[in-house]
Amino acid sequence: MNIKKKFIILAAVPFIALAACNKENNEDVGGSEEALNNLNTEGMPIVDDTVELEIFAGKAATTADDWNDVLLLNEYEEMTNMDITWNMVPADGLEEKRNLALASGDLPDVFYAANLPVSDVQKYGGQGTFIPLNDLIEEYAPNIKKVLDENPDIRKGITFPDGNIYSIPTVYSPDFSSLLIGAKGWVNGDWLEQLDMDNPETTDEFYEYLKAVKETDLNGNGKNDEIPLSSVAEMSRIIHWISGAFGVQNRGQLHTLIDSDPDSGDLRFYPIDDQYKEMLTYLNKLYEEELIEQNIYSLEVDQHLANAADDLYGAVQFYNPMELYGNEVGGQFIPGNALEGPDGTKMYTGITSPVLSLGNFLITSENENPEAALRWIDYFWSEEGQKMFFMGIEGVTYEETEEGPKLTEEITDNPDGLTLTQALAEYIINPGGNHPVIITDDFFTGSENAPTDVEAAEQLEPYLIEEIWPAFTYTAEENDRIAVLETDLQKYVEEMQAGFITGENDFSEWDAYVETVKNMGYDEYMEIQQAAYERYKEN
Repeated sequence: MNIKKKFIILAAVPFIALAACNKENNEDVGGSEEALNNLNTEGMPIVDDTVELEIFAGKAATTADDWNDVLLLNEYEEMTNMDITWNMVPADGLEEKRNLALASGDLPDVFYAANLPVSDVQKYGGQGTFIPLNDLIEEYAPNIKKVLDENPDIRKGITFPDGNIYSIPTVYSPDFSSLLIGAKGWVNGDWLEQLDMDNPETTDEFYEYLKAVKETDLNGNGKNDEIPLSSVAEMSRIIHWISGAFGVQNRGQLHTLIDSDPDSGDLRFYPIDDQYKEMLTYLNKLYEEELIEQNIYSLEVDQHLANAADDLYGAVQFYNPMELYGNEVGGQFIPGNALEGPDGTKMYTGITSPVLSLGNFLITSENENPEAALRWIDYFWSEEGQKMFFMGIEGVTYEETEEGPKLTEEITDNPDGLTLTQALAEYIINPGGNHPVIITDDFFTGSENAPTDVEAAEQLEPYLIEEIWPAFTYTAEENDRIAVLETDLQKYVEEMQAGFITGENDFSEWDAYVETVKNMGYDEYMEIQQAAYERYKEN
């Protein structure tokens, strides 16, 4: 694809009215007069006299161990005249150390990629620990402001009930459908040819293909060891592929309990709906006939990749097979179709909102230079900043060509045998982790931008759901209740989902299951979600 294609804003509708900010929270959130006098409102450096910032950062396993000595950030310090001390926290200790910092009051200047839950952003924002960013964005973050102005749904998704924006999230470009979809369905095209079958278009055709895989020695090893359908992460990814055929989860991946009733348009708790039951019945049929990998609920990535290397899979719902399985095996797979269900429903619901990881860049009340800190992250929302963030430094990690910037051969074909991700990790802090930047297909180096992934997304695009909900935000009172209610409901629904699919629970238990859900605070849960949904629409 042409990597120089410009980011096209999906919704070029002017934002008519900003939600009113909480006045009390917005008082005195800016820096001192001295700090403002030191600030340059455009261009580089950001400040004339060096400013020091301490940043608490969640570190993905795939990135450099110490961000205090990474080429990208060292170069950016020179550009901005801002001296950053990065306090790195690996994922396995992130929640504990983050909570300790918040509870103790020993705050950094910024929380970066620290994965704060939405409830904590609301709680500590309301208490003044995190400062409101509305006015600062308007004045000091032109690149972020442009995205919010041209995409009102993104602004709605990051605005809290008190009218404040407390965090800069990760944003996927609304036009980058391959990334919004993520893992996709893939079918073994070589095996389709052997079976003289077309790429399945319906759930019935999909079943017939999987059954044929089960009954045929397609890998030619003389064994009946073919595995018709597999994924990783239990059943959730497989459900992303087929849920649209049954009309459920029709507002995207971020909402695992609620969607929109296709008949009335009302908010619906879909795990007790007849369409959901029909989907589980279909999945149970696949599982009981051993058309789904039988250890799907415990399957680890390493075992999945080993099975793929042995040429065992007929279909997978996962990331790009060429990238994961290698050319020989991965090259056999072709993009799977959005499937049509028994009643003619055909849509693809396995897509996420452009707004993710809301608690990803938060400026604390301890920060004496909030304007400079916001300008620091805003640069990475510009075209030049995106190129630097995702591709690194010209002449070191990439070269400019007539087709646009291209990673160097040392990165793409590393002489030390490093993968692309491993080679880049020596120079930049991506891939890996959820960074508070906008991600477009111009410079993104992940597998979702590979030609086969883009082709797979284009094949699904005519059937993608039109309305995708971000995570809803709640008032302080709602947060206290929704956390308890949703945790209990989610756990029970997931347990029963697995039970129905594997046959551990018979469908004769369905009515009792629905009744149990209704007695678990269902009415209160739906009232809170309805209120949050109404605020989201009116924001």
